[in-house]
Amino acid sequence: MTSLIIHGHFYQPPRENPWTGVVEAEPSAAPFHDWNERIHSECYQPNSFASINDSSTGGERIVNNYAHISFNFGPTLLSWLEANHQDTYERIIDADRESFAKRKGHGNAIAQAYGHAILPLCNERDRLTQVLWGLEDFRYRFGRQPESMWLPETACNDATLDLLIEQSMRFVILSPKQAGRMRKPGGDWTSVEDGSIDTSRAYRYFHRDKSRRSIAIFFYDGPLSQAIAFEKILNSSERLVEFFQRAAKNKTLVNTAIDGETYGHHFKFGDLCLAYALAVEAPRAGFRITNYGKFLGEHPAEAEVELQPGPDGEGTACSCAHGLGRWSRDCGCHTGGEEGWNQAWRTPLRAALEFLRNAAADQYECAGGELFHDPWAARNRYIHLLLNGRGRRSRGPFLQEQAGRALSSVDEERAMSLLEMQRNALLMFTSCGWFFNDLAGIETLQILRYAARVIQLLDELGLDSPRNRFLEILAEAHSNVSESGNGAEIYLQFAEQFANRYAPSVT
Repeated sequence: MTSLIIHGHFYQPPRENPWTGVVEAEPSAAPFHDWNERIHSECYQPNSFASINDSSTGGERIVNNYAHISFNFGPTLLSWLEANHQDTYERIIDADRESFAKRKGHGNAIAQAYGHAILPLCNERDRLTQVLWGLEDFRYRFGRQPESMWLPETACNDATLDLLIEQSMRFVILSPKQAGRMRKPGGDWTSVEDGSIDTSRAYRYFHRDKSRRSIAIFFYDGPLSQAIAFEKILNSSERLVEFFQRAAKNKTLVNTAIDGETYGHHFKFGDLCLAYALAVEAPRAGFRITNYGKFLGEHPAEAEVELQPGPDGEGTACSCAHGLGRWSRDCGCHTGGEEGWNQAWRTPLRAALEFLRNAAADQYECAGGELFHDPWAARNRYIHLLLNGRGRRSRGPFLQEQAGRALSSVDEERAMSLLEMQRNALLMFTSCGWFFNDLAGIETLQILRYAARVIQLLDELGLDSPRNRFLEILAEAHSNVSESGNGAEIYLQFAEQFANRYAPSVT
């Protein structure tokens, strides 16, 4: 039987107000309060309770799609679901538990880097924290060790893969266009830069330290994934399975990976098509529904692969044909906009945020060094406190462990402000801030609000503020909408003035 793996990447950027933790109203999501609520109604909830007709009984059958697909959920999205839609959240957790038992210790869920930052563009310290926080969030929610981590936008380079190996990940999922060359055991290297790599097997990638440690890479079927996402084959479960059959000729594995929101949000009733295809028609057609961990246990990776380095060795991603340009420069990738628009604003936006991150890191290391044994180890472990509540009863033991002594109430408040400053600094790099059309989009405004929170906390801590230079760099970014102005003007109006509602002293 041909194995069939459908992977869904379920993710929304964090939308909470950085000061209140509450998602503000988003008029563009009408008639819903915000985009999280809208996509929950159209996708997350329907996929957990998909109603299909059972041909064997003639009655209704409720299918939990998450029990049939490989999936990852963004940690910040799961946090929102846990707080706002417990029934859906529990169905997601139950699906992994069910698949873990059915597939002999290989659950359907995999982890995701915490804040959906483009990991190859992170500095080494931030990349480590994003990975550690994502792994700990997974363990907290699913009660087991993850076998894999979804890389935001599948953005990857050698340093990122080395880190996943060091964190004992068994496999990772990438686009076929990211493969550089491959070789079979004992064979010669063959270029597959044209995307022609065989996606029906796993490949081994070896750590660069020559230790022979490795990770398996699955490359998803690009044309099939593209067809599901954009070619309307979710109109019919029969047609969907026909596409599976075409892709399966003489292959042991067919695997796809797309945004999970396709099933119901991007494509209405896609959740029902998926449910009937995987619960009824694909098994009837001879497919064995499984997940990557189970398949890898039965078909270990033998051939070796190396990745394309991308321009100047920066890395590659599934959603940018120009390496990682979509998150750093005007590479030509965008989602629409008006004629003549450009994304030249991306470069100064990243430069401004990297400057702020570095300035905040220097201040954190100095001030945190007076409170913690190791400020960066404390930041890496801060996820434990975030998951278990930040009240005084929880934070006292945590801070004492990181400081090696009991802290005064004043020092506890200072320590928490330092850690919160770093959390917001990490969230400044949420990938959606660069992905879309314009500097004044709601996703970019959100990351600028994280920046405003970082600057505010520096002020409250009495530390040197990098605000003026940050604004100078940000002013070099310009919106395509002339009325919106430059990045500094947008920040002052929509981030700093927003902050003033909660702390009038921010300047």
